[in-house]
Amino acid sequence: MAQPTFSKKTIVATSKFLSLILRHQPETIGVTLDPEGWLDIDTLIRQANKHGRELSKELIQVVVAENDKQRFALSSDGLRLRANQGHSIRSIDLDLQAVAPPEILFHGTIEKFLTSIRSRGLLKQNRNHVHLSADRDTAIKVGSRRGKPVILEVRATEMHRDGHDFYRSENGVWLTDHVPPSYLAEVESPHRLST
Repeated sequence: MAQPTFSKKTIVATSKFLSLILRHQPETIGVTLDPEGWLDIDTLIRQANKHGRELSKELIQVVVAENDKQRFALSSDGLRLRANQGHSIRSIDLDLQAVAPPEILFHGTIEKFLTSIRSRGLLKQNRNHVHLSADRDTAIKVGSRRGKPVILEVRATEMHRDGHDFYRSENGVWLTDHVPPSYLAEVESPHRLST
C-alpha cells in the first residue's frame, strides 16, 4: 500500500500545531504531557481530531522526519512524541545532563533587542532555556525569522569555567539559563556592540 503524500503547507501547519501542543499549550486540545514532555500519539491524534485538527500517525511521522531543525522526537517504541526543546511549560524536565560546551556558541537575534541584551544579556524569557547554536549559519537562520539578523558570539567555555551549566538537546541545540552580557560579542550586524 502506498504511503500517503502530504503537501508542504500541511507539513508546515502540522509542525506549528505540534509545537503549540508539545511546547506551549497542551491544554488547547485537552491533553497533559508527562514530566519529560512525552505525549501518547494515539491520545494526541484522538484529541486533535476532536478539536478539528486532522492528524494521523503517517502525518506525524513525516513531520518528525522532515523537520529540518529536528524539533520533535519519537520514543524508541514509536508510541509517544515530544518536542526536543523550546518549552515554555515550566513543569517539563527533558532530563538533560550538563555537558561542557564548545569554546564559542552563537545566538541569532535582531537589532531592536540589542539594547536590552547589552544591559541584561540573553534571557530565557518565556522558555525554559536560552537557545544557542554551534554554528553561525544556524544563528543567522534563527535571527532572520524576525528581520535582519544580528549574530552574537557567546564565550561558552569561559562561561562554563565560571560555573554556568550548558545542556545539548537531542537535536543539537545548546541550552543554558542565562548569558550575562560580559560573555557576549557581536560578530555580524549593521551596528557593532560597544565594548
